[in-house]
Amino acid sequence: MARLIFIGAGAVGTYLGGWLSHIGHDVTLVEHWTEQVEKITSDGLAISGPHESFVAHPRMVHLHESEKLAREKPFEVGFVAVKAYDTRWAARFVDTFVSSKGFIVSAQNSWPDPDIAAAVGRERSVGLIMSAIAVEMYVAGKAHRPGEKRQRELGHTVFRAGEHDGSDTERLHWLIDLFDPIDAGKITLNLWGERWAKLALNCMGNPVVGISGLGSAELAADPTCRTLQIQLAKEAAAVGIALGHGVEDFGGHSAQQWADADTPETHAVLDGTIARRSQGANRMSSMGQDVAKGRLSEIRFINGHVLDRAVEIGLDVPATRAIVDAMLAVDAGRLKPARGNIHTVLENAGIPLLSTR
Repeated sequence: MARLIFIGAGAVGTYLGGWLSHIGHDVTLVEHWTEQVEKITSDGLAISGPHESFVAHPRMVHLHESEKLAREKPFEVGFVAVKAYDTRWAARFVDTFVSSKGFIVSAQNSWPDPDIAAAVGRERSVGLIMSAIAVEMYVAGKAHRPGEKRQRELGHTVFRAGEHDGSDTERLHWLIDLFDPIDAGKITLNLWGERWAKLALNCMGNPVVGISGLGSAELAADPTCRTLQIQLAKEAAAVGIALGHGVEDFGGHSAQQWADADTPETHAVLDGTIARRSQGANRMSSMGQDVAKGRLSEIRFINGHVLDRAVEIGLDVPATRAIVDAMLAVDAGRLKPARGNIHTVLENAGIPLLSTR
C-alpha cells in the first residue's frame, strides 16, 4: 500500500486517485471545489468506464483545510492534477507534504515538466505522459472514461513514465507498476519526445472540440474538421521536430508524416486514419469540458505553447495562431462554440477547405 496525495480532484485526478484508492492504496485528494469534496466524502466517488463500475472512497480534503496534512506522516508521492496555469503553485503546495525520499508527478496535459522542476527541483520531478485516455466529469462525485475497451486491449500503451535526463530508474518502474491495474504502461527514455507527441495530439483535438462543441467522433466524421485537425497536427509536429525533441509517433503516424501532410498522398492517409475514429466513442476533450463548465481553457499552454516556440524559431503556423485566437475568444465569451467556427479558423489561417484542395 502506497501513501499518495493528489492536488486537483477534477476528472483525471479523481479517476486515477479513485482507482488507486479502490485497489487498496492510501489516497488523499486535495480540491477547492466544495461540492466535490462534500459529495465524495459523504457518498464516495462513482467511477465508470471500459471496466467494471465501482464506488471508491479516497479521503477528500478541501484546499483551505490542508494544514492538517502537515501534522501527518509524509506521503510517498505527490501528483499534480490541476490545469496547466496552476502548475507551479500546485507543485510547491503538494511538495510540502511529500517525504524527502519521495517525488512529484505531473498528471496533466501541455508542457508542465519544466514548471514542476522549477518549483520543486529536477531531482524530485518525474514525467508521466498519459496517452489516449480521456475522462469526463460534469457533476460532483462521478467520473466516466468513455470507450468499450481499455487501451491495453487495443494494443496501446497509456502511461509513459520518464526522467528529465532520460535515465532508467527504479522509481519509474514503481510508478508504472502502480498504474498497471488501470491500464498499460511503460518506461520511456525519451520524455521530451513523448511529451511533445502528446502535446501535438492535444493540439489537433482539444481546441477543435472547444470552439465547435462537437465530440471527437463527430469531428472525425466531418471532412472540414479533419482538415483543420491535420493542419494543427502538421504545425505542431514541424515545430517539435525543428526543436530537436525527437517527437514520438502520435495519432497512429510518425511525427514526420504529420509534418508532411501537405503531400496529397500523405494527407489522404492521415485523413483516412482520423475518419475511422468516427466509429469510436464520442469523447469530449478536457478543453471542451472546460467550455461546458465555464472554466478558463488551457489554450495558452497547449497550442499557445507551440505558437510561442514557433515564433522563437521563425516557423509560420497559421492554423495554430488562428485557433489560439478563436479559443481565447471563447474563453472571453466573445465567441460561442459552433461548427461554423471551424470554417472561420481555416479561412483566417488561409487554408482552403477540403472541397477546394
